[in-house]
Amino acid sequence: MTEKQRLYRSRRGVLAGVCGGLADYFGLDRGLLRLAALILFLFGGLSLWAYIILWLLVPLEPKQPNP
Repeated sequence: MTEKQRLYRSRRGVLAGVCGGLADYFGLDRGLLRLAALILFLFGGLSLWAYIILWLLVPLEPKQPNP
């Protein structure tokens, strides 16, 4: 049985881990997604609200047990 993929905020995130979590979920490059988010923040005000909402609603990824 395969595990269902879930969206989490990344613990390795720069600010809140939203862009890192989205990049992991969709298999994208983190740097490019952060750049796209920055451009949208500067030229489209709605994206800032979307980022804040995702920050509040998307859970932080669970800690990985140390081997």
